[in-house]
Order: sequence, then structure tokens, then C-alpha cells
Amino acid sequence: MRYLYSSLLSLLVLLAGQAFAGPVDINSADAGTLATAIVGIGEKKAASIIQYREANGPFASVDDLARVKGIGDSTIEKNRQNLMVGTPAN
Repeated sequence: MRYLYSSLLSLLVLLAGQAFAGPVDINSADAGTLATAIVGIGEKKAASIIQYREANGPFASVDDLARVKGIGDSTIEKNRQNLMVGTPAN
């Protein structure tokens, strides 16, 4: 029973952190941040996002993530409220 309460408390703390975390800037976030923040994206796909960004320049919109191989509209829609596109520094 103690394990159950401990597990539930840990889950609530984790979810509370997710609920209050601000949107992640897909133009500046590192691979670890992208993998953690985007549901359905692991370390390899996060690295692909960064490779695409480095090769093609910053994303103009969150929808541009669909240009990265293996990321579809469904993944973007599930994560849209947690993603943003910041203005690139000049």
C-alpha cells in the first residue's frame, strides 16, 4: 500500500510539472529537451529535428515539424499546445 501511495504521489508531481511547463521553442531546444517535451518523440527523432534545423534553418511554424522524416500531423497536433517557434537571433 505504501508503494502505491508513493507511486501516485510521484505521478502527480510529474504531471503537475508538465502542466505548468511553458512551451518548448523548437528552434532553440536541445535534443534532450525535445525528447522530453514532445510526446511520441525519442532521442533519435529529437536528433533528427536538430539535424533538419541545422541543415534548413529555423522552423517558421510548429507545422514545419512535419518536414522532418517520421513526424506526422498527428504528433504535431498532440503536442501543439506545448510547442512554439521563437524568433531566431540575428
